Amino acid sequence: MNDFVLPTLWLALGATTLAAVVFWRAAVLSPSGTQQRNPSWLPFLRPFVSASSDGAGLARVAATVGALLMVVALLMRWQVTDRPPYTNMWEFSVAFSASIAVFYVALDRRLRAAPIVGGVIQGVVALLLLATLLFFSSRVDPLVPALQSEGILMIHVGFMVASYGALSFSFGTAAVRLVQGDARRFKALPTAAVLDRLSHASVVVGFPLLTLGVLLGAYWANDAWGRYWAWDPKETASLVTWLIYGAYLHIHSLGKWRGTRASVLLVAGYSSVMFTYFGVNLWISGLHSYA
Repeated sequence: MNDFVLPTLWLALGATTLAAVVFWRAAVLSPSGTQQRNPSWLPFLRPFVSASSDGAGLARVAATVGALLMVVALLMRWQVTDRPPYTNMWEFSVAFSASIAVFYVALDRRLRAAPIVGGVIQGVVALLLLATLLFFSSRVDPLVPALQSEGILMIHVGFMVASYGALSFSFGTAAVRLVQGDARRFKALPTAAVLDRLSHASVVVGFPLLTLGVLLGAYWANDAWGRYWAWDPKETASLVTWLIYGAYLHIHSLGKWRGTRASVLLVAGYSSVMFTYFGVNLWISGLHSYA
C-alpha cells in the first residue's frame, strides 16, 4: 500500500493546483465576485457544483478532490506505519496540507468565500504539498522515545494540525482584505466587511483547537520530560502564536481593530504559525528537534 501513497499525493497536488488556477481565473473574470449561470461546458458537473460561469464551481470540485486524495494518502500511510501519520516533517507537512484543504472545503461550503480567497488558500496548499514532495524524505523511521505514546500523539498533534488548517483560512481572507483596503479598491474582490466576517469566523474555529493543542502538549511534556513547560523554542513559538490570535479575538470583541490593522494582526499570526512549524523544526534546535 505504501507504493500508492506518493502517486496519490501527486494526484492531490494536480487537483489542488487546478483549483488554485481556476479560482484565480474566476476572480479575474468575475466583475463583482458574484456567482452566475452554469457554463454549458460543465453539464456533467451540475449536480455537484454551484452555478458559475467563471469556473469557480469546477475549482470547488477540484479542491474537494484534492482534499479527499490527501486524506486517503494519510490513511494509507497510517496503515503502513501502524501509527498516526504525523511523526516527522514529511508526514506532518502532508497532514498540514490536508488540514488546510479540508478546512477550506468545509468552511467554504458554510461561508461561500469568493474565488480569490480560494485562489490564495489553494495556492498555499499546493506550494506546501509541492515542497513536501520535493524536499522532505518519506522514509519510515522508528519512533524516538518521546513519541512512543500514540494516544496523546494522535490527539495533541491532531489538534495542532486542525488548528493550523482553520487558521489558514483566516490568512487567505486577511491577505485579500489587505489588498482590498478599507475602501473597495477592486470590484472583483469581496467587500471589506465580508472579508472581516470570514476572517473572524475561521479564527473562532481555529483558536479553540489551537488552545487544546497547546494544553495537550503541556500535558504530554510532563509525561515525557517531567515538566509541563520548559520554554523550549517550539513551546515558546506556539505560545506567541496563541497570544496573537487571542489578542485578535479580544480586540475584535471590543469592537476595535476590525479593519486593516486586524488583517495585519492575522497575517502576523499566520507568519508565527509558519515560523513555529518550519523555522523551529528546521533551523532551531530544542526538545522538538526530532520532528
